[in-house]
Amino acid sequence: MHKDTTYPLAIRNMPEMVSKKGNKTLSSPKPHNCSFFLAYMTSSNKRLEVQTEDQTPHKWCVSLGEEPFKRFFSQTNPAVHKVFGDGSLFSPLLFGKFFDPSDAFPLWEFESDVLLSHLRSSTQSTVHWCQTGEGYILKAEIPGTGKNNIQVLVDKGKVVEISGPWKQQRDSKAHDWRCGPWWEHGYVRRLEMPEDADWKNIEAYIHNDIYLEIRIPKSQQGRDLPQGKDVA
Repeated sequence: MHKDTTYPLAIRNMPEMVSKKGNKTLSSPKPHNCSFFLAYMTSSNKRLEVQTEDQTPHKWCVSLGEEPFKRFFSQTNPAVHKVFGDGSLFSPLLFGKFFDPSDAFPLWEFESDVLLSHLRSSTQSTVHWCQTGEGYILKAEIPGTGKNNIQVLVDKGKVVEISGPWKQQRDSKAHDWRCGPWWEHGYVRRLEMPEDADWKNIEAYIHNDIYLEIRIPKSQQGRDLPQGKDVA
């Protein structure tokens, strides 16, 4: 059983960051210069296979709440702080208020510099995203403890899911870590894809064994739309 993409209460309680979806403006931000990505386009790139099929039942059925996360994060394990700490793509507090990373978030409806303004001044964030006339881009540092097992999945053509284990299960016959309290074993970030995304041609790369880059091209119809203007 997969989670639906209905916006949880956490988004509706962020009035200063709510996008203009439903109004007469484009729901996604204006295209702008993504030149900061070029610094990571080096020869040491590894292309990841993007999965499109995953029939795992009850995946992400256990939600991460704010109080359980506080108790979990209070432990002194440095791997936990690396994976879920300030500025991490997988932190429930990435967007300034608590948000379960296993719920689908409409990332590209917001400007990264605005949504992450609380982190930019302290240079804590290792996450960037942008929109161009050709598509959508996400770049993020990945946890060193799980970079070799990171998985990128397109869920039903609507959500891009980034996940992986940060701690190995001792029992190889144990149930899938994603079907229980997943944060005790792995990490996830689920992102709602824009309506004009060409999800069948999504690409994912690892740069220098540090950064994950996801490129989602726009459909031809999306490329033909006027950018940054009001639409009827």
